[in-house]
Amino acid sequence: MTSTLARTGVIKPDPKDPSPLRIDEVLVRKMLVLFIRDETTKAGLKRAVVGVSGGVDSAVTVALAGEALGPENVLGLFTPYRHSSAESRAHAKALATKLGFTLEEVPITKQIEAYFADNGGDTAHRVRVGNKMARERKSIEYDRSWPDGLVIGTSNKTELLLGYGTQFGDMACAINPIGDLYKTQLRELATHLGIPGEIVRKPPTAELWVGQTDEDELGFTYADADLILYHMVDRRLRPSELIAAGFDAALVARIREMVRKSHYKRVMPLIAKVSLRTIGHDFLYPRDWEAD
Repeated sequence: MTSTLARTGVIKPDPKDPSPLRIDEVLVRKMLVLFIRDETTKAGLKRAVVGVSGGVDSAVTVALAGEALGPENVLGLFTPYRHSSAESRAHAKALATKLGFTLEEVPITKQIEAYFADNGGDTAHRVRVGNKMARERKSIEYDRSWPDGLVIGTSNKTELLLGYGTQFGDMACAINPIGDLYKTQLRELATHLGIPGEIVRKPPTAELWVGQTDEDELGFTYADADLILYHMVDRRLRPSELIAAGFDAALVARIREMVRKSHYKRVMPLIAKVSLRTIGHDFLYPRDWEAD
């Protein structure tokens, strides 16, 4: 049997040691800027569209997009619902001023409330309303990307692994430069990029309802989740090994189950195979496949 040491090298799991999550911010920045530039060029496009919420994830994304394509080629969309905070609006505007990209505000209250007036009204579950809001925002981003823009995603690795996002809502995009960065790492990169400290430090929230924060809804902190996910996913440690190293057994089990149950959100829709060559099965060409 392969030993833990052989599988994990010198990195030992320790619930009190966040150092394995450290990144080389300079190198990561260069990689992500080139990624955005290359993928946009391959698609024959020149602009980026980013949903700017006033939070750190979208702040990092729009900063990278501006560096890759020039801020004049980046459109940020702030899409508030009626209970979106004044702080989020102020942070989005401050970011646009600092980075030089165009920010437009497109409220979504009327269309969301018009829909639920005939489909559940005040009895609609708040998660259902939140999912509708996320999909409406993304619909607007895709509309505003026409004819020469690319929708850039703002979901980090922690959210993607936990399934903490809306399928075809905030998780939808053409490319995602930050999807391989845990929330802890993303904050580190944000500081390196010069994102204002009040944005980096504030409690993450999608503002899906009044008072909602990510960590309150999840029931654990991003810092705790990131370390477990890093050792479980990147280092391939078993839950039993994490528990033996001192990680909380209940939290390890819960996070593992969240990752398992949300896998369908992280893949393209599965196509039933009935022909010789099927998209997603054995027709697997990269996006820059040549016509000849």
